[in-house]
Amino acid sequence: MKHDLSAKLAGHPFVQGLSEDHIKFLTGCIANVKFMPGEYVFREGEPADLLFLLRSGQVAVQVYGPGRGVTTLSTMGAGEIVGWSWAVPPYISHFDVVAQQMTLALSVDAKCLRAKCETDPEFGYQMLARMVKVIERRLTATRIQLLDMYGSHR
Repeated sequence: MKHDLSAKLAGHPFVQGLSEDHIKFLTGCIANVKFMPGEYVFREGEPADLLFLLRSGQVAVQVYGPGRGVTTLSTMGAGEIVGWSWAVPPYISHFDVVAQQMTLALSVDAKCLRAKCETDPEFGYQMLARMVKVIERRLTATRIQLLDMYGSHR
């Protein structure tokens, strides 16, 4: 079973370039999960106990605003990750994430991952370097959305 998880993990873009030893190391923190359409992956304000590496399907990152209701900020699919709040104290989710289609993912136990990052500094560096790339892409996408929404229309 763990060999199967290790192979699935090794095929995800998030761990591309990670050493085989580090992939095996990380495999101890993961599980296979499935979400049906409409099922919440996590909710705003909940503890950020899991990171999800999406294998198939699609999820929507949403926020609720008084007077506006639910707004979908972005959608994520195969090869992407959701749940980067595991890496930032106080480890609380800032958005709702809901499955739009049946979605298969690898869930990574955040406490296990943080412990492994502390145990092996090289592994920790690799994980955080990957997370920074994800955060940078998401901030850039948000900036573009804001410019589109609020930019000058001459």
